[in-house]
Amino acid sequence: MPLGHALMILMERLMSPSAMHYAGFLMGLAGLVLVIVGVFAKGDTRQTLWGLFGGLLFWTGWVEFLFLYYARRYGVQPEIENDVIVTKPEYLIMPASFGMWMMVMTMYVFSTKNGCDFITWIQKVCFRSRRKVIAAQPMTRHTSIITFMELNMMLWGLYLLLMFCYDKNFLGDHHPVTFLVGIGCLIGSVFMFKRELKLAAWGANIRMAIATVIIFWAPIEILGRINFFKEFWVEPEKYAPQLIIILLLFIVLGIYLWLKGTKRKTREEDGRA
Repeated sequence: MPLGHALMILMERLMSPSAMHYAGFLMGLAGLVLVIVGVFAKGDTRQTLWGLFGGLLFWTGWVEFLFLYYARRYGVQPEIENDVIVTKPEYLIMPASFGMWMMVMTMYVFSTKNGCDFITWIQKVCFRSRRKVIAAQPMTRHTSIITFMELNMMLWGLYLLLMFCYDKNFLGDHHPVTFLVGIGCLIGSVFMFKRELKLAAWGANIRMAIATVIIFWAPIEILGRINFFKEFWVEPEKYAPQLIIILLLFIVLGIYLWLKGTKRKTREEDGRA
């Protein structure tokens, strides 16, 4: 999450508007290509990693940068408090996509049997004994697509939730309900992490980690919003060493998981031989 924010800020500051928008579009396209390549990759862990990296590029390039492009093109002004920008224009218009998010969620709730605990809980509460009839079967399973959709739907949902909480017409960033949302997400992420520790498969563990980090990020965003701590990722030029360390750890972890999956596949093939 910090790396994505830092990347966008660096591109905004170092590139011309035209070059930045072209780069953002190509970034989103590259993300889509990675996800599609992942469909044909062998192994659950590899497909998960393709979906993760592709999803991150897709979200940054074709979601955030496109919102940024149209916000700037049509002169959307940022939200300013005490001469400080507290919400950028692209995030102010993001809540307008709530209907599209609900459209996708409706498809998942009514038409798919899947492993998402949140969607399964909604199905149990709403459909009760008819759940197995209404949501009878899963979609074709492509782990890369599953990871890609999980990442993007959860990021989308998180931003929508936070933007509605920050909006003074609804709640406001210092409203008790906003703090309760942050506390609830923090507690939920702890339980999700405890469950993640019980998962033996690397692919499933990574997918659970994605969801856990996104939920955990909600209280981080809220605390940063009220200036409880310094968000160092919004000033990447000043905090380059910290961001580079995070990036290197991310790369090392990705390589380790990739090699781990390769070794497991080799052992399975040797066992069958």
